[in-house]
Amino acid sequence: MFFDGPDTPVTGFTGSRLDRADHLRRDAGALVALRAHPNARWLVMDDLKPVLNSSSDAILWAYRSDVPHDAPSVFLGLDGEAPRFAAAAPSDELVRDFGGTLVDARAAGAMLPAPQAAAIAHARSLLDWHARHGFCAVCGAPTQMTKAGHARNCGACGAEHFPRVDPVVIMLAVKGGHALVGRQPRFPRRFFSALAGFVEAGESLEEAVRRELFEEAGIRTGRVRYLASQPWPFPSSLMIACLAEAENFDITLDDEELEEARWVTKEDVHAAMAGTGEWLAPPPLAIAHTLLKAWADS
Repeated sequence: MFFDGPDTPVTGFTGSRLDRADHLRRDAGALVALRAHPNARWLVMDDLKPVLNSSSDAILWAYRSDVPHDAPSVFLGLDGEAPRFAAAAPSDELVRDFGGTLVDARAAGAMLPAPQAAAIAHARSLLDWHARHGFCAVCGAPTQMTKAGHARNCGACGAEHFPRVDPVVIMLAVKGGHALVGRQPRFPRRFFSALAGFVEAGESLEEAVRRELFEEAGIRTGRVRYLASQPWPFPSSLMIACLAEAENFDITLDDEELEEARWVTKEDVHAAMAGTGEWLAPPPLAIAHTLLKAWADS
């Protein structure tokens, strides 16, 4: 084994405690009962930003009466027997009358306990997908939300559409006690991270890892090991963290993708995470942080 770290590291936006209750999603009667349940609550997303309780830094779970009846609403699952929904709706009343505050989803994910951050990721991805997919990709006719927000149906041609999730590999090439990190031109000054890229059609995860490392940095790699995954709801990616055995140290940059790349040691990573190094590491919410930490601690 070239890496002996933990098998299942914890990543940001994971750790939901909701039962997604798929068996209830197509049951119209059950959904009506869930919405009318006295303990039903809604996570309000205004412009895809969650409303939090300003006094407790927690989700402000709204009552059904606080959500406009025509607001797009999706079923997130059951918290015990309590139904949980999310709705794309204005936040003015919740902010004015109930002490709510509108927070960017990334900031909320960093500050909230894991189960609440996971609920925000679930809600943001679904509501954003519905906002983008009002028309059928097959025939162009309008579509309607079905399956409690987990699908859309076309009444014209009968096509059923499901929320899109885009797989992204994020990886460290490792060799001889070193790992490869890079910085994109858009990154803040001194900030370095693991390399990443979308998985292409007809490609395995391992092939995507090897291709991206070679395309962006000219590094040939062999064996690939999966480490962990993370939902990233901006808009709806699945980040898949891997480590790959590098066959060479020579870097050839694709300067459209990377401004700089360098080989770093485990000591370099620990210093970066402590804020005492020459470069800055990704924050704990990002799976790149998990990946770097797992390697540096191994």
